[in-house]
Order: sequence, then C-alpha cells, then structure tokens
Amino acid sequence: MRAAAFTDLIGPDGVDVIELDRPDPGPGEAVVDVEACSINHHDLWILEGASAMVDPTDLPFVSGLDVAGVVRAVGEGVTGVEAGDRVLLCPNETCGTCQFCREGPENLCASYSLYHGGLAEAARVAADRLVPLPDGVDATTAAALPTAYLTAYHMLRRAAVEPGDRLFVPGATGGVGVAAIQLADLRGVRTIGTSSSASKLDAVADLGADHTVQGTDPDALREAVDDIGTPDAVINHLGGDYTGLGLDVMRRGGRMVVCGRTAGPTSEIDIANLFRGHKRVIGSTMGTQTDLERLVDLVAAGDLDPLIDRTFPLSETGAAFERMADRETLGKLVVTME
Repeated sequence: MRAAAFTDLIGPDGVDVIELDRPDPGPGEAVVDVEACSINHHDLWILEGASAMVDPTDLPFVSGLDVAGVVRAVGEGVTGVEAGDRVLLCPNETCGTCQFCREGPENLCASYSLYHGGLAEAARVAADRLVPLPDGVDATTAAALPTAYLTAYHMLRRAAVEPGDRLFVPGATGGVGVAAIQLADLRGVRTIGTSSSASKLDAVADLGADHTVQGTDPDALREAVDDIGTPDAVINHLGGDYTGLGLDVMRRGGRMVVCGRTAGPTSEIDIANLFRGHKRVIGSTMGTQTDLERLVDLVAAGDLDPLIDRTFPLSETGAAFERMADRETLGKLVVTME
C-alpha cells in the first residue's frame, strides 16, 4: 500500500509517498481502508522537527490522526464493529487502567497519547476507538472533526459558556478557532474573533462570529475587545502573548481555556489580575470519544458543517503541508485516497 511518510524532518519537502506492507489486525484491532485523513499543526510540528516525540531514528514516519474510512478486517475478540462498516477514528490512546482512566474523563490519562498512521491507504487501529458514521456523513467531512472540532468542543464545555455569554477567540481563523466560532454559535454564545486577514474574518463572520477584529498586536486587540464588551470566557489555542491578553480582557470570575502554543510555548501573566479577579486559566487537550460521537451526531442532523479549506490526493500530501505552513488556510486540509 502507499503511504505519505515523513522521510526527513525538514518541513513539507520531507514528505514522500512510499510503499509499505498492508497491515493485518491483531487482537482487539481493526484495519481501516482510509478514505480521508485531515492534517493538523501537530503533524506539521513533527514534520518540521519541532516535536520531541519523533526524531530521525524513527523515520520513515507516517503521521495522520484524523482517519475516516471503511473497515476491511477485524482481529480476534473485536465486537461492535465488522468489515464493511463506515467509521471515524477517535485518535485518543489511553492506558485504560490508571486512576484518571477509571474516573474520567479519558483525556486525563497519565499515559495519554495520540494515534498516528492515517496518511496511508490502510490504517491498523484499536477497534474500540472507532465511531460509526451515519450514511449522511461523508468521509471527508468526518475526517475534519477529530482534532480541531473535538478540541474546541471540549474547551467550550470546560469554559462553561452558556447562551448569551460573550466568548473571545483570538486566532479565530485557525482550525480550533473556526471550530470554536461554529460550535459557540450553535450554543447561542456571542463571539469576538481575531485574525490578521480581513478576507478570512469576513468568512468567519459568515460562520457565526458576532464581532471580528483584524490584527495581531495584543495591545491593539485589548483596546478593540474592551470597546466591544467584556468577555465571559476565552478560547486560547495560541499561547504566547495571547494568554496575558485573554486574562486582561475577560471579566471578573472569567474562564480562559488553553490548548496550544502556536504563538509561543511560554506566557507572562499578571498574577494579581488572576487572583484579585477570581479568574481561571484552564488547560485542555483534545476531548473524549463521547464528545466525538456527539459531533458526528451534530453533522448528521445538519446542525454542524465543518469548514474544509481544500482536499489533496495522497500523492500531494507535501503540498497540503506547504499550504498549512504558509498559513493560507481557512478551515481544514484533508488528504484523500485516489
């Protein structure tokens, strides 16, 4: 089978389509014929050599978390899924035995990790991580859900936003940002989104953003948000200077949920502002398999239409990563099998 493998950790030029043996399922596993797999900044960081989880000794490395396709075969002991089923993979990998797995939610697992291997014509996966796909949900749409939309869904729950609340989403045109805007709109939450691109902000407004602000300078954004109104909560997938910004603009008792570090791995905050304002900064990673099932239901019901920027055939996976690296995207990039 063909796979778009990382053969050198140098960015998009390090992707090559290679031939690998088609996998067979082991006990508790299934082999899925991949129809679509979206890519994420998580994959790009690996490809650029910026992730400690992969080094040159691991090459060639097949990444890809967000797998949708059809079950080809199942291994011993598998129940609940069989050959021919249309499925979406929840990429969570957990030990299933630690205190956090027992008490939940599962993404608190002490050994939490993520599946990789979806950028190939077939993927061997844990069968109990497969979510059924209704007939009305196509594979390309489904593949957009697991990382960006799952992360945003879980963050909104942790932010405890309710209808009528105001939510600040800096970087609203990134994958998690777009998902947060769409999902917040479904909940009746008012949103303020930011981006450096006026055209992307127009598109985000069409997706449900109530207010948009063009710019990236935290001081200018702080002033603009103050003019619009005080947010009850912040969805922060950027980190860096945007953590201090989010803390400054949100109301007393507000909640900021942080899931990423695209703008920088460290942040400086005003500690007095934090404790005097009774504000909360909450870390969040991905979501649960139940969350993903709910997202599939929203798509099937016609309530959610994940934004897809472009699709690329497997042979052009490098070009997909180049588009991501150039920050040209609005919505998800999905690799499909020819």
